[in-house]
Amino acid sequence: MAAASKQEVDSTSSEDVHKPVVTRKNAPSILALGKLFPPSQTLDQAVRFLSQVRGTDKTLMIVQYFSKIFIWYFVKRGRESTAQRIRNLSGPISDFRILLRYYGLLPLIQWMQYVDSDNSPAPSPLLLLLDRLQNICNLIYYPLEHIYWLGAHEIIPISMEKTNRIAIWSCRFWAAYVALQFVHLAEEYRLYKTRLLTIEAQVKAADKKAKETGEPVDKSVYKTELAALRAEKKGIFINTIINTGYLPLTVHWSLEKSSFPDVGVGIFGGIAAVAQFYVAWKSS
Repeated sequence: MAAASKQEVDSTSSEDVHKPVVTRKNAPSILALGKLFPPSQTLDQAVRFLSQVRGTDKTLMIVQYFSKIFIWYFVKRGRESTAQRIRNLSGPISDFRILLRYYGLLPLIQWMQYVDSDNSPAPSPLLLLLDRLQNICNLIYYPLEHIYWLGAHEIIPISMEKTNRIAIWSCRFWAAYVALQFVHLAEEYRLYKTRLLTIEAQVKAADKKAKETGEPVDKSVYKTELAALRAEKKGIFINTIINTGYLPLTVHWSLEKSSFPDVGVGIFGGIAAVAQFYVAWKSS
């Protein structure tokens, strides 16, 4: 029995020795297209960014508003055909962005639940009031915009005159939201300054105590809180830029007759678009 086992081992060893070694030949380099693109964190982030509705919307927003600037430029240069081709691109993008907002009521309902939740009290009574008023504005704005789009494309039977009136009123509620947002940002900044002064006073008190006792003070907690406040200040600044970009647009579209130029819409909308793209990119 042992001899048989030894014979099996010897036989296997003999087969291993005489077994030809198969080497994998590399594919021709011309077919290895993946080698042309080295690993990139930027590429990974771009894929994540564009796979989200938010990322796609902000990318198209930049194209939509900057196209108005290009249209103005080519018209001024007498290149109407080029301007028309850009219009042909801008129109469908605007429609598509409105379609992307058809789900907007769902996250709005979630936000309304969060605002009025006992588990997430507002930092101040004024912010709570502003959040509730803004939610009402959006609750009216979104359905009106959807009805306008359906009427403008003759999906539902509404006269063009009524469709235009619905569009104006939807933008008026958007303008109201923007106006409230300026008050919201001012209150956020007031609370930020209050917290900043409180922490700075605590740091000074800790330093004074350290000098009196001669014992070192752990400032890691203060550094973390100050870093969070710096991020909060940056967010307030960026949101102010976004809101400033939206303000003339919402007023312009809220008026039955407005002399605000289309290139102005492109400039202010482009500012808001770039700022929102930055925020969405950083959070992706």
